[in-house]
Amino acid sequence: MFPDVLTIFIPLVFGYLLKVKGEKRVDFISKSTSRLVFFILGLMGLSLASLDNLGQNVGQILILAAVFFVCIGGMNLLTLPILDLIWKTETSDQHQNLPLHKMVFESLKLVVVVGLGLIIGLTFNLNLGWVDKASEYILLLLLFLIGIQLRNSGMTLKQIVLNKKGMASATVVVFSSLFGGIVGALILDIPINHGLAMASGFGWYSLAGILMGDGLGPIYGGASFLLELSREMVALVLIPILISRYTITAIGYGGATSMDFTLPVIQSSGGIRCVPIAIVSGFILSLLVPVLMLFFLSFG
Repeated sequence: MFPDVLTIFIPLVFGYLLKVKGEKRVDFISKSTSRLVFFILGLMGLSLASLDNLGQNVGQILILAAVFFVCIGGMNLLTLPILDLIWKTETSDQHQNLPLHKMVFESLKLVVVVGLGLIIGLTFNLNLGWVDKASEYILLLLLFLIGIQLRNSGMTLKQIVLNKKGMASATVVVFSSLFGGIVGALILDIPINHGLAMASGFGWYSLAGILMGDGLGPIYGGASFLLELSREMVALVLIPILISRYTITAIGYGGATSMDFTLPVIQSSGGIRCVPIAIVSGFILSLLVPVLMLFFLSFG
């Protein structure tokens, strides 16, 4: 972990303050961010390869991911329906056929990249002492670009404040996830702040895995990546099923992905009226992922 957590916040803030104009520049930043994510996840795979007793550690990764998936997801699904009882949201009855297999494939590509890094590290006798330091520097650049993307997402402060359902959804997801993180930490007998950090990914599997891996090592990084990826896969299945009766629940469970990856599913399943809720909820959660996760990790 960096000696000063503010070292990580600085590029995110500077990126958010930077307004980029022009489609070509925005597109270049988006592509650069995607490439950096692939690269740093490959480094995560190399880090996993350098672990002693890898077989035992894989079991530990699966246990961590499974416990937190049940605790966090369970708390989300228990609390979000309360908002649907308070607010009735009209949805569209027209459902379009989405190429879900393509979206699943995009997520699986990231898993493949981690796997390739792991295979390379296990196959070749490489000096991997440089991996952690390289990951730190690439992470700084990645956070800077993410800050720019958040600023250029089109959301204004007024739009966020006025959309009460989106704000409420994000708020319930945050607090129910953190409570689930505490429960998971107690079950696993690990530090509470580690559980709170694990609960702060909100479905953003690439960034969550990277931050947790940098802060607590590849075991936590791999577990966080698997946890948030599983959440997204389940969200793709649950959204079309729940959105007509439990609109805010379906959107909220998508977490940070509701403003991008799961947004097409939300729009096609629930209609255009669901889009502002999804974008606002996803935007707030995306902004909070690095803030909350790094805050909890700063306690050591």
